[in-house]
Amino acid sequence: MDAHSRGRADEIDPADQWVLNPQTGNYELRLDHSAGQSPAGTTGSSTRPPARSTAPAEAPVPGQRRRRPAERDAPEPGASRGGRRVPPQSRRKRKPGASRKKKVLLWTGGTMAFVLVGGAVGAYAIYNRLNNNLDVVEVIGKNKSAGFRKGEAFNIVIIGTDKRTGAGNAGYGDKNSPGHADTTILFHVSKDRSNATAVSIPRDLKTNIPECQVKDGDGIKTIPAEADVRFNVSLGQNGRDPGCVMRTVEELTGVEVDHFMMADFNAVKEMTTAVGGVKVCVEKPVDDPKSHLKLPAGESIVQGEQALAFVRTRHSFGNESDLDRIKVQQQFLGSMIRQMKSDDTLTDPGKLFDLADAATKALTVDAGIGSLTKLQDLAGELAGIDAKNIAFATLPVIDNPAEKVKATVVPHPTKAPQLYAMLQSDTSLTEVKKKEQAAKSAQAKAQAALLEGERAPSTEVRVDVYNGSGIQGAAQSTINWLQNDQGVLRSTNKSNAPEKAAKTTLEYAPNQADQARALADMMGLPATALKQGTADAAEREPMTLVLGSDFKGAGVPITGPAKAPKDLGEVAADKQVCAK
Repeated sequence: MDAHSRGRADEIDPADQWVLNPQTGNYELRLDHSAGQSPAGTTGSSTRPPARSTAPAEAPVPGQRRRRPAERDAPEPGASRGGRRVPPQSRRKRKPGASRKKKVLLWTGGTMAFVLVGGAVGAYAIYNRLNNNLDVVEVIGKNKSAGFRKGEAFNIVIIGTDKRTGAGNAGYGDKNSPGHADTTILFHVSKDRSNATAVSIPRDLKTNIPECQVKDGDGIKTIPAEADVRFNVSLGQNGRDPGCVMRTVEELTGVEVDHFMMADFNAVKEMTTAVGGVKVCVEKPVDDPKSHLKLPAGESIVQGEQALAFVRTRHSFGNESDLDRIKVQQQFLGSMIRQMKSDDTLTDPGKLFDLADAATKALTVDAGIGSLTKLQDLAGELAGIDAKNIAFATLPVIDNPAEKVKATVVPHPTKAPQLYAMLQSDTSLTEVKKKEQAAKSAQAKAQAALLEGERAPSTEVRVDVYNGSGIQGAAQSTINWLQNDQGVLRSTNKSNAPEKAAKTTLEYAPNQADQARALADMMGLPATALKQGTADAAEREPMTLVLGSDFKGAGVPITGPAKAPKDLGEVAADKQVCAK
């Protein structure tokens, strides 16, 4: 029996099971309506019936009352939609200053990436229930008591598994499958907690899965590495657990992953139902017999099975690929975030409890965040991020060149490393956009100067590129990026440097200083990379760029990204986008 149902048999308003303990200043759930106030310091409440006594009746517990006969058939004050009972915070004034202590923001995720939940969970019975809902997996090699890194950027891998457990899910494909990493998002939270970047990793991406260790009964089992396989087999297959997904993401991106959150199909169904549905938009009517999704053109509210059909469909949008399905899922997630943060959700205690209950039941997490208290701490770090500063993007990919029939993808050779560098250097997509706007303004000024007869140095860059990085093809990939993306047409590949270089350097003459500054800005070269000579260069003489061991990829700035990869298709969580 849940907290909303307790107490009805004796005509006690279920909302009145919540009482104020004047000694602690907190509301507590009184499961036994005839019991007195808890002694100071007691956080729980007894469910044991009180012994009979001939002593005078105790004074009523503050805030608790019996319903008068005239009230029994009348609508309950504070009841939410459908007659659902809610705790009395909705009808009772809080003590001044108590609101901050009582409001809890809990971020959880799975197939839907993350969910914002707020509400009063001070009562031990409710706290214990939500805490016991969580499934916890110890990731071998990770500190199980680490929590999250306060004052530092951190990364969470959010996994949606296609395992067919749960009521009503057996009909979705192979019910005996151990599940795959069907939907995976690397969620990066900035050091200053002002923004976050959610990068979707395609399940059909060909990658290497490193060796990983998993708990096996009382022992530890080592699962060997696999090369050139689909990313989605990093979970479930050969006994791999979510820790193996974490390691695969780390090897792929070079980004340290601190935690994981995993959920199955029920997460979508139960959490969307808990909040009364999520708004979605489609450009044309949808009737997909495979996912059973039927929607009219325009906006609709989806929940339960219909919400699951929306995020699962591959045949209703775009070219029916997994990449187009990812776009639809990102649009859904943005809408879900907006719904979680809306007043309609945050001001409804009953809805908040249902959402917290559904979210914690749906979650499997690592031991580092494996309690409600740790998730609440994590929530406090995330609560201040504005939806407009949460950017969704997809890992840039190209068709697998090793396949005649295009079935898998591989990371884009220049754009993927650029995105990795952004995450590694804690640079958000939203911040990069601001920098790009500033760069466009500078370019406009340079063009204006050119029209006035002044020289615009960024259009006059001449450079010879030597490869001293030890990375095959580094010089040519840099030339391609400079010419195709930056408009530096007077650049030449001079092949390998005479010897391997530890650091990238740009040598220039005093009269080439403007060119050097322009190229350094494009490439993100540190000041230490610039080496000025003593004599001026002849007209049309190029500068010399030697790529060193610190070279990470064409267009990947050494000092941290100054430009975002083009055509990421990113969308901010505050934008409503119609699926095409």
